[in-house]
Amino acid sequence: MKRLIYEFNESVRIAWAQIRANKMRSVLTALGVIIGIVAVTLMGTAIRGIDKGFENSLAMLGEDVLYVQKWPWTGAEDWWNYVNRPNPQAREAAALNRIIAASDKSELLFAVPFAGRSSAVKFGDVRISGVFTGGTEAEYAQLTGTEYAEGRMFNDAEAGSGRQVCTLGFDVAEALFQGRSPLGQTVAINGQPFEVIGVFAKQGEFLGMFSMDNFVLVPLNAYAKYNSIRRGVDIRVKIADKTRLAEAKEELVGAMRRVRGQQPGERDNFTINEQQAFKAQLDPVKNGIALAGLFITGLSLFVGAIGIMNITFVSVKERTKEIGTRKALGARRRSILMQFLVEAVSICLIGGVIGMGISFSLFLAVREAAPNFPVAFSPDLVVISVMVSVITGVVSGFAPAWGASRLDPVVALRYE
Repeated sequence: MKRLIYEFNESVRIAWAQIRANKMRSVLTALGVIIGIVAVTLMGTAIRGIDKGFENSLAMLGEDVLYVQKWPWTGAEDWWNYVNRPNPQAREAAALNRIIAASDKSELLFAVPFAGRSSAVKFGDVRISGVFTGGTEAEYAQLTGTEYAEGRMFNDAEAGSGRQVCTLGFDVAEALFQGRSPLGQTVAINGQPFEVIGVFAKQGEFLGMFSMDNFVLVPLNAYAKYNSIRRGVDIRVKIADKTRLAEAKEELVGAMRRVRGQQPGERDNFTINEQQAFKAQLDPVKNGIALAGLFITGLSLFVGAIGIMNITFVSVKERTKEIGTRKALGARRRSILMQFLVEAVSICLIGGVIGMGISFSLFLAVREAAPNFPVAFSPDLVVISVMVSVITGVVSGFAPAWGASRLDPVVALRYE
């Protein structure tokens, strides 16, 4: 064992001396590996960024929330079937709550109706258009667990009486009040006065499509004074345990069928939507990125491996007499094999380190230039890059190293 360690240390020393003696040749040889490592790390950064951004966005919806709606979020091919369905109504959310309360072992906690539309919000001379105004019940705050920058959400009494109070999204409060506290102030939502009682903490964007900070929440009864909800609402249902989503969904389907008085065998006239629908849409995007990244990575590493194999063959030719001398002095075949393998792996590792450095610099630049762009650099990318570099070095360096180890010492010493 001690001899093997000694031989390895000696191989590392010789490889380092050769790389130092041929710096430019080593860097140029490692160019393919550098490109390959940059490709594989950027691919991993993009995929992990998408995953991270997606999970953050789903958290805004509530990971343990089911949506009772007329239309499915994906796959609505049978258009006539869906268009003739009745719209969910606020009274159906109340009926669901009665069914949930009557069950001791329900997987569901409570149902909340939600209606919304785009509005103009004004305070003084400042007017913002395109603000999403939602009407809901007080329990809505428990759906997502959103925190508050200041103030609070309206309570049951305010919601039941239809008091004209509102809680502002972070960006709306910033735009209207520009750093001042809006609590106690009155804003006009589509011309109607609402007292500000709270401001939500900043949440960010949902899948980069719309801001979760550009909205206002008001009691549903107050919302219904000025906006028609005859076309229905969404019913959002909080479940008890997100790991039992399938059971909760099945119970909700049964409860909704009871609410609507549907007969056995009759087709559901509603849809239970869940976050998995978004995940199903995201998978093809991730697979496309992974496929393109793997192709570029594979091509770059193949070119890099050919270059390293070629330069290792050249190195064996240049040092044939040295190999003969070492063998004549008693060096074993494995020592020669290890020497050139370590040299090939070392070049690949240098390329890997340079590639990771480039990728990390690009990651920092993207994060600085576009903070909302989903990228994430994780430690496992470093491990993957090192493994890819080592494997590339072993594969590309084995053939010339094997040839060097099998050289006859007499022939090698006479080589010109």
